[in-house]
Amino acid sequence: MSLYHAVAFVDHHAAEILQFGSDAVVERKVHEHRKLTRQHHSGVRTEHEFFGHVCDALDGIAEVLVAGGHMGLADFRHYVDQHRPMLAPRIVGYEVVDHPSENQLVALARKHFVRYDQFVGMPARH
Repeated sequence: MSLYHAVAFVDHHAAEILQFGSDAVVERKVHEHRKLTRQHHSGVRTEHEFFGHVCDALDGIAEVLVAGGHMGLADFRHYVDQHRPMLAPRIVGYEVVDHPSENQLVALARKHFVRYDQFVGMPARH
């Protein structure tokens, strides 16, 4: 089974990654492990660690659509651009959405990838 595409719903506390093909969906979840340190007194370090774990979970996926709330997407995109630039070319888009179900996420991604594949001249491979 080839799973070329994935959609990741990312916010500041959790990520749901749905990798899919024509007839299967594989789900992975990544959760934040909140720990404030005396030295830093903030969650910035924890957020970076969390976003790093999300990026690790996306490793090996050819094309990813990232969805989420406006601020979560902006922060994740900034993290990827600054700390994981090798992942950036595999992220084919960012979509602002408000807590969709798993089925809604996959439907959004399938629609996006049909348009994306047509734009870049690739045969559809869902």
